[in-house]
Amino acid sequence: MNIRTLSFAALTAALALSACSPKNEQSADNAASAGKAGNVKLLNVSYDVARDFYKEYNPLFVKEYAAKNGGATVEIQQSHGGSSKQALAVANGLAADVVTMNQTSDIELLVKKGLIKDDWNTRLPDNAVPYTSNVVFLVRKGNPKHIQDWGDLSKDGVQIVLANPKTTGNGRYAFLGAYGYGLKVNNGDEGKTKDFVAALLKNTPVFENGGRAATTTFSQRNIGDVLVTFENEANYVSKKLTQDQFEIVYPSYTILSEAPVAVVDSVVDKKGTRAAAEAYLQNLWSEPAQELAANLYLRPRNAEVLAKHKADFPEIETFNPNEKFGPWEEIMKKFFADGGLFDQLSSKK
Repeated sequence: MNIRTLSFAALTAALALSACSPKNEQSADNAASAGKAGNVKLLNVSYDVARDFYKEYNPLFVKEYAAKNGGATVEIQQSHGGSSKQALAVANGLAADVVTMNQTSDIELLVKKGLIKDDWNTRLPDNAVPYTSNVVFLVRKGNPKHIQDWGDLSKDGVQIVLANPKTTGNGRYAFLGAYGYGLKVNNGDEGKTKDFVAALLKNTPVFENGGRAATTTFSQRNIGDVLVTFENEANYVSKKLTQDQFEIVYPSYTILSEAPVAVVDSVVDKKGTRAAAEAYLQNLWSEPAQELAANLYLRPRNAEVLAKHKADFPEIETFNPNEKFGPWEEIMKKFFADGGLFDQLSSKK
């Protein structure tokens, strides 16, 4: 987790003392006063690989906010890390005005904690998901291991780089993508599917602590033959960061990933920042923000914007994890809780 205006150590110490200390309450009072004066500070707690999008989105919003509010200023602070770790940080006292995660269960955790109202996904369009992505493969130039589909990841001699499914949405979508593919090609046979996924995990020597950490291991440390990650991350690495070194492979059948967003009601009501926080999220559906998403290889919800960028987004067969595996609460219990299927299958490494 990285907050630009605070060191990690300082943040940890502050949380350890108490989320409700007099000092924190005083800070909240100061923030509320600033909000009333028209100058607002917001903290967006987000998942790891969203940093590139929000780095460019925030200046767009700041300009829009000033134009609509008589020149009033808004300062956006960012925090990024593994999605579930980020959600736990908010649950334990990190005062996020908004959360922009990559799976619904992380926001549902904050609903259960009483920090977000349970109608959060009805307040914004598209169930509060401004853009989507899919899980794809990033391979080295020339694809020396001839990776074409999920089945190739279980072959001997293939080394996979993957984020940790226990703590990151990136890793969970990858694991579920492999499992969903296994069920399809094995006609629903759970036993054969488990054997396939266990073989795939055996080819994964280390589970990185976040999607961006996995990217760094693969692209900069030159470890592994294939990175399993989000489509936007694979495109960003291969087309913007390190051109002509990698290729993207689209599997025949993969998982749809959604990135839900929500206002943290308990925080914005205490700080007096609700109006700015709501505007910040609503603006994600504006045409400039949707264009930005497309330019960073996130699939925008605006159909016209998506059509303009059709060449960047191949049509592929995907499945929705909730339609295949049930609600996220059930998915987390079955696959990712201690002793769940991920633990069982990875123990066979």
